[in-house]
Amino acid sequence: MTQKILPSESQSYWRAHKEFPLFPKLSEDIEVDVAIIGAGLTGITAAYLLSQSGRKVVVVEGSNILKGTTGFTTAKVTAQHGPIYQQLITTFGEEQAELYYKANMEAKDYIELTIKQLGIKCDFENVDAFLYADTDDGVEILKKELDAYHKIGIEGGTLTQETGLPFTVKEALKLENQGQFHPLKYALALVEKAVENGVQFFEQSRAKSIHGSNRVEMLDGNEIRAKKILVCSHFPFNDEDGLYFTRMYSERSYALATLAEANYPKGIYINVEKPTRSIRIALGSDGRRYLLLGGEGHITGRFQGDTTINYEALAAFGREQFKAKQYAYRWSAQDLVTLDGLPYVGPMTSRLQDVLVATGYAKWGMTNSTVAAKIMVDNVLEKENRFAELYSPTRSKMKKEDITTFAKINANVAKELVKGKTEKIDVVFQDLKAGSGDIIKLDGQKVGAYKDDYGIIHLVKPVCTHLGCDVVFNDAESSWDCPCHGSRYKYTGEVIEGPAYEPLEKIDIGD
Repeated sequence: MTQKILPSESQSYWRAHKEFPLFPKLSEDIEVDVAIIGAGLTGITAAYLLSQSGRKVVVVEGSNILKGTTGFTTAKVTAQHGPIYQQLITTFGEEQAELYYKANMEAKDYIELTIKQLGIKCDFENVDAFLYADTDDGVEILKKELDAYHKIGIEGGTLTQETGLPFTVKEALKLENQGQFHPLKYALALVEKAVENGVQFFEQSRAKSIHGSNRVEMLDGNEIRAKKILVCSHFPFNDEDGLYFTRMYSERSYALATLAEANYPKGIYINVEKPTRSIRIALGSDGRRYLLLGGEGHITGRFQGDTTINYEALAAFGREQFKAKQYAYRWSAQDLVTLDGLPYVGPMTSRLQDVLVATGYAKWGMTNSTVAAKIMVDNVLEKENRFAELYSPTRSKMKKEDITTFAKINANVAKELVKGKTEKIDVVFQDLKAGSGDIIKLDGQKVGAYKDDYGIIHLVKPVCTHLGCDVVFNDAESSWDCPCHGSRYKYTGEVIEGPAYEPLEKIDIGD
C-alpha cells in the first residue's frame, strides 16, 4: 500500500498541541471602558496590558479565541522580516526604517521578558535568523540589505555561507539573537492572566458595525458601549471606515510539519527568491523536534487550479532538501499587506480617534502584534508612544509607490467583480465529485456546491456578503474564498474570516 505523504485534513501544528478554554457567547448589552474586537495575539496582548491598568475591558471573538492567523503562523519572533530594510529606507528614509527595527526588537525583548516574568512554558528559544539566497540576483539583494543594516545601525548582521541547513546556499544574511516559540502557549498564558485581572472574554460573538465612536453593534443585535474600541479582527470588520478594503490585499500561504532528523537546523530561515521557503524547528509536546516548512503564497482566491498543489510543492522541497517522506500536519494562513508595507495601527480615521485599528502585518505578526498592542494601549492610557506616528493608518499622503499599488489592487478587484459575473460555467450538477466543490449550473443559475464524503450536497449563493464579488472554491481547505478582499467561508457558508460578517446565503435544493 502506498504511504500517504500529506494528511487528508488541514490541521495547524500549534492548535494540535494545545487545549483551549471555552468562553460564553455575549448575550446581553454591556458597557465597558475598552472593547477589543478579535482574540488573536494583538487583542489578547492588549487585553493583558490593559488588565493591569484597572480599566474595565471586554474581548469579543467571532469564532473561538486563537482560531485565526495567530494559530496558523510559523511563529518567528524576529525583526528580520525578509529583505525589508532596504525598501523601508527607500520609502520612508533611514530614521523611520531604524524606528521599525527598534519597534520590533523591543517587541521581541518584551515577549522574552514577559515569558520570564510570568514563567510561561512556551518553548521559547533564542536562535539566529537567516535570509538566504540561491541565485546571484538573490545575493545582490542580501548585499543591499546588509548595507541597509549598516545605515540604520542594526548590529549582529553578517554575510555567511554557514547556515546549519543540510543544503548549500550561495549566501545568507545572519541576524543574531532572534527567537521562536509556541505562540498559543504564550497567548493562552496572557489570556489566563487577563481573566484573573478581570477581563471578560466572549466567543462566537461577531461584531457587525460601529456606530459613532463608542457603540459596537453585534451580529445578533446585542450592543457594547465603550470609551475606546480596539479593532483587532485581522481584516477590520468595519473596513468602510477609512476604506481599508482599498488599501490592503490578503495573501494565503501554506505550511507543513514533519518529524525532524537528528541533525536538524538550529536557526530560523527564509529565502529572498520566489517561491518563498520558510524553515524552522519546533519542540513538540512529545519531546521530539518537528520541521516546519512554509511558503507558496498567493493572493487569496486567485490561485489558478487546485490549491493542494501548493502543499505538494512544499512536500517536494522537504523531500529534496531534508529527506522528509511523510508529513504529520498541514495548514494554511492568511495575512494582509498594506500599500507601503507597514502595518496600520492607531485611530482608524482622523475623525474616529476613539476607534483604533491594528492590521496589515504582512506575515510578520509575532512582533508586530506586540508593537500594535502597545501603541493602542498607550493611546487608551494617554501615554506617548514613539512608534505611533510610523504605524499610523493616517500617516502622510500617499507616495508614488502607494498610488501605483493602490491602482493595481483596485484594478484587480474590479476585474474579479466583472469576471465572476460573466465567466462561463463548465461544471454541471451531476459532474461534482465527492469531497469537492465548484460553481455549478442548477436550473440555469450559478450555485456554489460542495459534495461531502457522504454524498450530501451543500449549496450556497456564491456571492461574498462583503461587497458582492463571486467566491471561488479552495480545494485544499474546503472553503469558499473571495478573490477581492479575502473573506473566507466554510463550505456550508459560515464566515471563517472577514471582512465579511454575514454568512453566504444557503440554498435548499427544493428552492
